[in-house]
Amino acid sequence: MADELAEITKKFGSLSEYSIQLNRWFLKPIGAWPESSSTTKRERIISQILIIVCWSIALFTIIPGVLHIIFADEDLYFKLQSFGLVSHCCIGGFNYASLLLRRVEIRHCMEHVQADWKIITRTTDRKTMLKNAKISRFIAGCTAVFMHSGVFCTCIVLGGIKHTITVGNETMRIYVLPCPPYKIPFDTNPAHDIVLATQFFSGFIFSSSIIAAFSLATTFASHALGQLNILGTWINGLVNQSRDRYVDTVTNEIGIIVEHHLRVLSFIARIEHVMSPICFMETFHCSLAICMTSFFILMEWSGQNTETITAYVMVIISMTFNVFLICYIGEVITEQCKKIGDVVYMTNWYELPDKDILNLVMIISRSSMKVKMTAGKLMTMSIYSFGSIIKTAFAYLNILRHMIMM
Repeated sequence: MADELAEITKKFGSLSEYSIQLNRWFLKPIGAWPESSSTTKRERIISQILIIVCWSIALFTIIPGVLHIIFADEDLYFKLQSFGLVSHCCIGGFNYASLLLRRVEIRHCMEHVQADWKIITRTTDRKTMLKNAKISRFIAGCTAVFMHSGVFCTCIVLGGIKHTITVGNETMRIYVLPCPPYKIPFDTNPAHDIVLATQFFSGFIFSSSIIAAFSLATTFASHALGQLNILGTWINGLVNQSRDRYVDTVTNEIGIIVEHHLRVLSFIARIEHVMSPICFMETFHCSLAICMTSFFILMEWSGQNTETITAYVMVIISMTFNVFLICYIGEVITEQCKKIGDVVYMTNWYELPDKDILNLVMIISRSSMKVKMTAGKLMTMSIYSFGSIIKTAFAYLNILRHMIMM
């Protein structure tokens, strides 16, 4: 394992870079990578240009789509289809704005991760941190695959394949747009191809903003969990060491443990501050997407439209994975923070002097205060919340189905 640490350090430059590399890949293309003291003027200018370009493309899709929903003379089903795509764009835009507004907090979290890799020098502890870094990279990669697959499959099916429409008594097959804009004809002229290209880029921007948010959440949460596991190891090692060595070193070691515990809790509080609004919008977004996409599958089922149904299934899988991920992260963080107090209590603390027992009580007392990740300070992220979100989505699906089919 020590050889693996050395190999990764040689390949990536540092172990901290290995932890945050995917975040850099997801954030830089949309100009959301936080600036630091080492950021050059050229990089700042490129970042500003990327932000302007991304917002221009995004608004070019959102505004005509909203106008189409309001003013287009279509039946309710087609309006719902347009609304589902436009809502995805709007929520993706909100997440993008949140990432841009919280770049300073994100930078602080990045610096915290980098500092921990410098502070923790023992090989066994670094193995624990590396294990959690690998998990976060794997989850971030899966999120990217699910999100981009769902969005681009939808764009290809709805924009790259001819669809049958009926105009009066005439039936024809034409190309349409994934997100129909107001007063742009559905044909194969150059204007249609240009709008289709911008909507593909919009899909990339919106999905990248969501992927970047989830990548940050998994990276920071996995790092925090690794630090909590290391704390548990330190506590067991402190209490179980020989009494002769204990008398000389215990005061300093307990101080280090208490200080590091508070440092981890401060880091988790900062993660919650950065991710809370994004979790709220993603919870709403996933509930809406699961509900409406399931409804679209029911409507398309009778026509046996295999391509469209496949695209909608990909979207449902992606949305379900996203909402489960944020709920699972919240659940694990809450449980692991509570577990630190249990680890202290289950050691042979009664063999320690009274003064040092009181120091350990500080850790138990702090661990008894529930640490939680929230969605907009309104809902705690947990596995129970995941079940509630899915039940709510299908309850609204049932209401929507009865409203449309009446």
